[in-house]
Amino acid sequence: MANNERRPTIVDVARKAGVSKSTVSLVLQNSPLVKEATREQVRAAMNDMGYVYNRAAAKLRNANPDLIGLVINDLRNPFFSEFATSLQMALSSRGYAAVIANTDENSKLQTDMVGAMIEHGVAALIISPAYGDDAATFDAIERAGIPAMQVLRKVDPRTDLFPFAAPDYVSGSRAATEHLLAGGAKRIAFVGGLDGRGVTRERLSGYLDILEGRGIEPLVLTGSASRTFGRQMAGILANEHPDVDAVVCFNDQVALGLLSGCAEIGRTVGSDLKIVGFDDIEEVAHSWPALSSVHCDIAGFGRSIAETVVAWLEVGTVPPREHRADVSLVVRQSSSGKH
Repeated sequence: MANNERRPTIVDVARKAGVSKSTVSLVLQNSPLVKEATREQVRAAMNDMGYVYNRAAAKLRNANPDLIGLVINDLRNPFFSEFATSLQMALSSRGYAAVIANTDENSKLQTDMVGAMIEHGVAALIISPAYGDDAATFDAIERAGIPAMQVLRKVDPRTDLFPFAAPDYVSGSRAATEHLLAGGAKRIAFVGGLDGRGVTRERLSGYLDILEGRGIEPLVLTGSASRTFGRQMAGILANEHPDVDAVVCFNDQVALGLLSGCAEIGRTVGSDLKIVGFDDIEEVAHSWPALSSVHCDIAGFGRSIAETVVAWLEVGTVPPREHRADVSLVVRQSSSGKH
């Protein structure tokens, strides 16, 4: 190699071999997790390029069997941050450390973060995935052979490889809708959640099932799962859908925004408009009026996921392909009308 030529890197080898950087790293570590055909493919690329392995530098990145990667789509959302916190604490109590990455709903960043975690030797991955081009993320995990669970959202259908666990969203929206009807609501809207996403479809489906069974026409107003959207919807509901007297919200963020919007326009929540949120994050019990919400026991769910992954690692108990945790409805002032 001429003095002015750049020495090939692990990224160059990965590109030539058609694999991820993390897979090349595992080959260099002689990891048994890589398939033999892939190992030979990577070694052939190394030979062709004249790649030289710097073992001294690699020692800084040795695999750590006590490290578990936690990849979360949006840690700004209290629902996901409460989950991540409970999961991390539960893993810590079992002797495992969690390395946490926020992907900010960016599937490319997710792939990069997962690759880095694999390269640095995580024993397992727990992923609340971003929506988008997720194939690269899960293909890299499959090549590495690392145990990985999808939680809260399912984006990869290969649940035989990547088991999925989440609260029972469908039952939650059914319970919320039944509660509002029992309280005398005549016209119930479903507000929030981006159209087409799996989690939106699930949280919407229970609502649709109940209304269809009663012969009531639904009103679905999808959009950002944010407080800003919920606040905007207060005026839209009042002006364009004045017959709506109750709302099932996609999540608590939308519901809290709707509370603020109603206060802004002088609409009384609990009597003029009944509202039920979804997730029961810690904050909603302290809003005014206090917000009714579908309780997902997110702290308990985090602890259960920690136990599941630890059992997978320590005794080889593979999780079921899909698991739904029980939910319940917590009724507060926003739908009971009792202030």
